[in-house]
Amino acid sequence: MSNNNKLLAVENLTKIFAIGGGFSRDKLVAVNRACFEIGSANSEIFTLAGESGSGKTTLARTILGLIEPTYGSIIYKGKDVTKIKDKKERMWFRKEVQPVFQNPFETFNPLKKVDTYLYETILNYDVANKGRDTEQVLKNILNSVGLSLQEIEGRYPNELSGGQLQRTSVARALITNPSLLIADEPVSMVDASLRMSIVNLLKKLKEEYDVSVMYITHDLDTAYYISDRIAIMLRGIIVEMGPVEKVLVDPLHFYTKLLKESVPEPDPDRKWKEEIKLSTFEAEEFARVGCKFAGRCPSVMDVCGKQDPEDVLVDGRVIKCHFYKKK
Repeated sequence: MSNNNKLLAVENLTKIFAIGGGFSRDKLVAVNRACFEIGSANSEIFTLAGESGSGKTTLARTILGLIEPTYGSIIYKGKDVTKIKDKKERMWFRKEVQPVFQNPFETFNPLKKVDTYLYETILNYDVANKGRDTEQVLKNILNSVGLSLQEIEGRYPNELSGGQLQRTSVARALITNPSLLIADEPVSMVDASLRMSIVNLLKKLKEEYDVSVMYITHDLDTAYYISDRIAIMLRGIIVEMGPVEKVLVDPLHFYTKLLKESVPEPDPDRKWKEEIKLSTFEAEEFARVGCKFAGRCPSVMDVCGKQDPEDVLVDGRVIKCHFYKKK
């Protein structure tokens, strides 16, 4: 299928940061040749999973246009949004692709009442006219996330619970009727008792409102529960990508296997448990020549420390690994 038929197609997206100062400045490849697609025929939840520092948030912010890519393409509904200069087209993209950030208390101005913020968003994006139509739009959107206008009306962000505010954050994102939500660690700042409600809300938006979700997390448990497909990131590189059942139940890349061993076996019948954090590994792996996992891989070969692995298609998933290329 061509990229014109995809909702989102990311092609060789790379972001390089300069670190240090003066003549000693080094380069950090935070996102390295990322490639993936999110289909348009049916809505889906596509997850980017990895430990802290894997590059998943940088990748998400680059797609949102908050960070300029070093090179690569971001094709949304057939348009390369990295090349958009026209203000109307940029506004169109912002309406179509909306973020849900990690900390809901940073999403809203603490000095502004939450309902005022939402009303202004409706008017700024010409979603409805002033008056009753605007109020009805807001009521409908809040209802879709399990809230009522009475719950938030006249209240400041600090007067709402974390769960209420994150639902309001999702409602804010839905005001423009987007086709894609990019949810960056949306449950990590919410109490454990409320996290599952947010996760189920994202599933509801996909199933009932035909909204695709790019879900970013370091928690393999929620990733297994919520995802259709998943991509595992290591030091800026997507090392394994495919259907969540295959990648997390029967991983092939040695790094994915390590992550799976660090958490209990995924259980589709389990409703919730405490968040599981992945271990933090040495930052030097970013600068490693060849495979970033070579220093810890049980099947490392000479080529692993010399050449970057290329994508290999194995059992319905894409893997960056020299071990499978030799087969």
